[in-house]
Amino acid sequence: MLISKRISQISPSTTLAIAAQEKKMKAEGIDVVGFGAGEPDFDTPEHIKEAARQALEQGFTKYTPAGGIKELKEAVCSKFKEDNNLDYSLGEVIISCGAKHSLFNAILAVCEEGEEVILPAPYWLSYPEMIRVAGAKTKILETHKENNFKIQPSELSKVINNRTKLLILNTPSNPTGMLYTKEELGEIAGILIKHNLFCLSDEIYEKIIYDSHNHVSIASLGTEIKKHTIVINGVSKSYSMTGWRIGYAAGPAEIIKAMDSLQSHSTSNPASIAQKAALAALSGPQKELRKMKEEFQRRRDFITEGINKISGLSCLKPQGAFYLFVDISKLFGRTYRSRTIWDSLSFTEILLSEARVAVVPGSIFGADSYIRLSFATSMENITKGLERIAEFVSVACSN
Repeated sequence: MLISKRISQISPSTTLAIAAQEKKMKAEGIDVVGFGAGEPDFDTPEHIKEAARQALEQGFTKYTPAGGIKELKEAVCSKFKEDNNLDYSLGEVIISCGAKHSLFNAILAVCEEGEEVILPAPYWLSYPEMIRVAGAKTKILETHKENNFKIQPSELSKVINNRTKLLILNTPSNPTGMLYTKEELGEIAGILIKHNLFCLSDEIYEKIIYDSHNHVSIASLGTEIKKHTIVINGVSKSYSMTGWRIGYAAGPAEIIKAMDSLQSHSTSNPASIAQKAALAALSGPQKELRKMKEEFQRRRDFITEGINKISGLSCLKPQGAFYLFVDISKLFGRTYRSRTIWDSLSFTEILLSEARVAVVPGSIFGADSYIRLSFATSMENITKGLERIAEFVSVACSN
């Protein structure tokens, strides 16, 4: 065998595979509506791009410290203070090549071989793969629609044992769009402190929150839980900078130092130019961010209403992020042009090939009765996609 056992067990990204198939069909001249994208469809704000241009012109193109430049770390510390009421020193912050990189480094830095990581389902598809590469074990904690897909304290306590090391918490959530309240986080924090467990708090969608909801970082709920928390964030989603690859983490200095050491031997520093762009994002005007959020909320309201009007489909209205998690279980066993829908993957495949609509199967999120739709696309595409989905489901429900 040429490939190591650890790496051979990693599953390829299904979302990237769906995106590749969508692009292939479009290249062949097929009109496909894509709801798979996990990135904003807006351009990076101009002042951020200008900061990158200035970095180039000034020759800021060399190595930086592995964990990021001081100015960007200072901006991250200011962001945490202003937005989350969290005080971090520069030694408690690291800049990485995207939030995904920060997550990966944190899991590798904290988890020993054979230790367990509690992962609430539905979950973002890369978490289990990161845990596997670290040599740890994933302990799935099922959540349910009637509880807005959120952890129930009594259920959390039941899955903790002497091998448990870490809880992964994603709020707002990908794929469900649900957001934890301060009270809910307080109950979770109490359990983690009691059992001396760490929390990996993925807050990458923090700025994309709707209505009167507010984001609360679990690390802000007291000195003790802060000691037990590694906060992950970045500029990708909030500032439409997915390709710039800048994320960051904050937490206990010992853990951040370990992440820095790991990073120094793997990627070295994040791109110097992208760091300057991220600095402009965090410290510059926030007007474009607010405009993007307003448009996302308009799309959210439209697509949520549209899906819930289709007999056989249902969804909760997301409180944050830009995803709709749609229950398709009533269609299982139905057929479309002699092709039977057995699960979320078959639904996704048939919908793409027959109705020319690309969505993501819930199976990769640990929820096979669902599909995920991203509304990070134009209202024109959303309208067209909803029409095609409605027609597809109507035919399937009649068979």
